[in-house]
Order: sequence, then C-alpha cells, then structure tokens
Amino acid sequence: MKRPAHSWWKLSATLLVSLLFTGCTAYHAHPLPAAPDLGNTTQLTVPVTQFRIPGLAPHQTSSRGLDATTVMLLAVIHNPELKAARLQAGVADAQVLQAGLLPNPQFDASFASSVHNYGGTLGLSEQIQSWITRGAAKAAAAANERQVNLNILWLEWQTAARAEQLFIQVQTDQRLTQLLDQSVRLSHAQYKTSHAAMLHGDALATTVSADLVALNHAETAQRQLQLQMNLARHQLNALLGLQSDVPLHLIGSPNFRTLSEKDFQAAAATVAHRRPDLLALQAGYKSQEENVRQAVLGQFPALTAGMALARDPIEGVNDFGPRVTISLPLFNHNQAQIALQQATRAVLWQTYQARLDAAVGQADQVRHAIAIQRREQQELAAQISTLRHTAMAARRSLLQSNLNMTAYVAIESDLLDRREEAIQLHASIQSAQAALRVLLGLPFSD
Repeated sequence: MKRPAHSWWKLSATLLVSLLFTGCTAYHAHPLPAAPDLGNTTQLTVPVTQFRIPGLAPHQTSSRGLDATTVMLLAVIHNPELKAARLQAGVADAQVLQAGLLPNPQFDASFASSVHNYGGTLGLSEQIQSWITRGAAKAAAAANERQVNLNILWLEWQTAARAEQLFIQVQTDQRLTQLLDQSVRLSHAQYKTSHAAMLHGDALATTVSADLVALNHAETAQRQLQLQMNLARHQLNALLGLQSDVPLHLIGSPNFRTLSEKDFQAAAATVAHRRPDLLALQAGYKSQEENVRQAVLGQFPALTAGMALARDPIEGVNDFGPRVTISLPLFNHNQAQIALQQATRAVLWQTYQARLDAAVGQADQVRHAIAIQRREQQELAAQISTLRHTAMAARRSLLQSNLNMTAYVAIESDLLDRREEAIQLHASIQSAQAALRVLLGLPFSD
C-alpha cells in the first residue's frame, strides 16, 4: 500500500512543478541611454503617406524651406516627449489584457501518515467572484485604454499648436529685427549729427546726452529681441527633436479660416464631439461607470468552488468530491468600495462639466478679443498710411535742407514704432486664431 501512496505524491509534485514554471518569461535588462538622441536634419523620417495627424493632411516638404504645416508635422512625429507619451498606450494595452485574464486556480496539498497508511489531500479550486466581475473589469480597462489614446492625441494637438505658435513668433521676430536695425541706424545718425554739432558749438550737451540715451534704448531693445529670437529658435528646435544648431528656414504663413457667428455657435455646440481631451474625459467617465458596476457586483458573497481528493491515513480510504467556500457578508457588504467608486464618479462628472464650460467660455473670450484686435489693426493701418506720406515728405525736406535731422528722426521713429506695433498686433491675432481653433477642436487645415 505504500508504493501507490508514493506514486500518488510523486505524480502530484511533478504536476505542481510543471505548472509553476509553464509560460515563464525571461528577464532582460534595458539600460538607459548615455547620450542625446536629437536629429540633425529637418527631413521627415516617416513616409508622407503614413501621416495620420488629426486635421493635418499628408503634406510634402518643400526644398525652399519649412512652412507652418511641415513644422507641425515634424513636431508631432519627432517630438521626444510625444514619443515617450505614446508608450503609455502599451501600458493601457497591458491593462486590458490583465482585466481579461481569469485568476489562476488554487492548488493545495497536505500529507499525513499513520503506522499503517499514507494519506493527505489534494485540492483544486477557483474564485467564482472574478467570473462575475470580469465583464465590468474588461469594459473599464477598454474605456481606460481609449482614454489613454485620446490623451495622447490631445498631447499631439497641443504639440502641433505649440509648434505653430513658435513658427509665428520666429517669423515675427525676424520682421521686428529689420525695424529695430533701422531704429538703431536712425538713432546712431541722430547722435552722430548732434555730437558733431556740439563740437562746432551748434548744439547743447543736453541734446547730445538725450540722443545718446535714445541710442542706448534702441540698442537695448535690439539685444532683447536677439535674446528672444535665440530662445524661440532653441525652443522650436527642441520641440522638433532637432539639435540646437540645426538651422530652420521658415516660409509662408499659417492659414486661418474666419468664423462667422453662425459657424462659431455651431462649433461651440459640438466641441464635446471633437476635442480629444473632452473625449478622453468621456472615456474616463465610462471606465469609472464600469468600476462602480464592478463594485456593486463585488457586494455579493465571495465564492470559491473546486474539487478535492482525500485519503484517510488510518483507514486508507480515498474520498473524492466537490468543495465550496463562501464568505458570510455579516460585516462587509463592499459598501466602502461602492461609496468610493461612486464618489470618484461624481468627481469625474463635475470635472468634465467644468472642462466643457471652460472650453466654450475661453473660445468666446478669444473670439471677442480677435474682433477687438482687428478693429485696432484697421485703425493702426490708417495711421501708418498717414505716417508713410509724412515720412516721405520729411525725407524730401531733409534733402532740401528745409528740415533738421532731429525732426526727421522723430518722424521716422514714430513710423517705425507704429510698424513694430502692427507686426506685433498681427502676430497676436494669428496666435489668437490658432488658440481659438484648438479650443473649438477644429482641424488644423481645411
């Protein structure tokens, strides 16, 4: 009788060991990088036919330079932070896989002996509760996966919008550079003229000092713009995943569609169906709804069912039959978990409502700001037109010696100031239009 018992336990041990090591995955180290991984060319490394950027149609690059659409595409494809964010999709995929897996069966064994026989028990059981909540868990994980992917999409939108804003800023700085160079030349000519006049006794020292102060202010503004240009170019290169010394030749200007009152109201009413962050919050709320359902299902008594094989060590009699374990819900009906999930759902509901309200409110504020700036732009254009004619007349008078250098420089400086204001106002309107497009979830191109 001993040999069958030994065979029985040997078979059980062999089965247990084989189950423990079936399907194991080997560990492989993945060390961190030791050097930057930035590009040194503005060429796209992804075929143009593979672009699936929201609101950006496949776009061929130009040999003349980079337009706004190309810059946005480069940013979305090559931005290092977006590359890291996209890996979150793999985590969400794994969570979906985990939610669909059933718990492993539980195997238990015990050994006993007496003077005459060997005995013990072998049991195999499974948690039934996990089968009940499996559907809700899978649905919650699937909705969470959709939320992760939509959040990545929203990051891509924001990265493209940031690239467009930097595109506008760099081009604006280039235009302002020409005006500030003219301002410095004018201030230098004025200082040189007054200084020479002072040496001949035709100008006061206070006048020369004032001209020198004006020249210093012009040079200070020029240096500040150079610092601003340096910062914007480095930020744009970093956004595109490029080395800081890679030159960027920007061409063209962004295109924006003017929204009528009817178009704006229609876009605002349907923004929840387009903006990725709002769609992500909707998916997150759906996931939380499933978590609430899972918590409600979890209030039922936990049930474990299985089969057991037992051998009495004294009588040597085998016994085989079902075995059930059930928890008695005397103190815990899962009420705490249900309350937690319901409270979390309420927070997500209010968060979504606040985000939706803010989206529409911010879009309306930006729309009115654009209207105000456009009226200001029209008034400024009229002023510049008048100042241009005045400056042309002042140049003729200066050449005919009918106007002194100080008066001429004052007129030209006033014109340059208005032109600088117009360039900055135009950039501000472009930036506001780009922001309005993102706030309403509209495509980057028609």
